[in-house]
Amino acid sequence: MKRSEPGAGGAPAARRRVRVLWLVAAVAYALDLGSKVAVVARLEGRAPVPVPVLGSWLELRVQRNPGAAFGMGGASTIVFTLIALAVALVIVRVSRRLTSTPWAVALGLLLGGAVGNLTDRLFRSPGGMRGAVVDFVAVRDFSVMNLADWAITCGGVLIVVLSFGGHEPGDARPPRERAGRRRAAHLSR
Repeated sequence: MKRSEPGAGGAPAARRRVRVLWLVAAVAYALDLGSKVAVVARLEGRAPVPVPVLGSWLELRVQRNPGAAFGMGGASTIVFTLIALAVALVIVRVSRRLTSTPWAVALGLLLGGAVGNLTDRLFRSPGGMRGAVVDFVAVRDFSVMNLADWAITCGGVLIVVLSFGGHEPGDARPPRERAGRRRAAHLSR
């Protein structure tokens, strides 16, 4: 058995996956926070028109968003703050049993994005769990988002792909191998 398989040094493998999760979360958070600090310092209030990145398809357009995606739920900022906090806590709890690297990446993206937006909600004006998130990546005919939103979106898509592919967060073996071992265990009873 390989060390990454459950039952053969599973604890070191799980610790490695947790480190991957924390590394991905830290990178996602740092990129989000750094980009927001730069955008607020250099563009907010100074750029009356969007700054084109890829023509009109992708622009930098600063706006404060007290709500969720697409600006919905502006009056429910505290609810979104509590949801982000709950997501972060659940991910930290699940990480203890994590043995799948793809799940570590997906959950790291979710955690980094959730904490990035949570930081805005806690510390940006007006503060006290009601802060407005800084959004600035404008995709034509879609939405204005930030890097935390992109991390959450990519992490969510990866989770859907992993789930439909039969990958579980606590089992690093490929789905076919897990199914084969389950059948063998069932037949030996």
